[in-house]
Amino acid sequence: MTPDDLKYTKDHEWVRILPDGTAQFGITDFAQDALGDIVYVQLPAVGAAMTAGESVAEVESVKSVSEIYAPMAGQVLAVNDTLDASPEVMNADPYGAGWLVTFQPTDLAQAQDLLDAAAYEGITAH
Repeated sequence: MTPDDLKYTKDHEWVRILPDGTAQFGITDFAQDALGDIVYVQLPAVGAAMTAGESVAEVESVKSVSEIYAPMAGQVLAVNDTLDASPEVMNADPYGAGWLVTFQPTDLAQAQDLLDAAAYEGITAH
């Protein structure tokens, strides 16, 4: 379950470039499965700056607390407020309703440095 239209990081985040040049990201199906039942999500503030590869959010599951890393540099435009009351949406629909952040990328070309679906599947197959 790795959608072909997304880009991926080695840290198990996905990125969707939207038609207006903004982007959205969340955690992959592999990540949510490894975490187990997600019970809490801490998201960044709208307007916050994100630096690629740095912690931008935190996900707490019944197993552990995990840092979520920004897949690209940019500014947070919106966060998925649904996750405050229903963090389990990330388990049920990680590539849809379970998105974390919508952001304005500093440089869209950074998306070229991310993995495509086939390359991401290659690192999760081990």
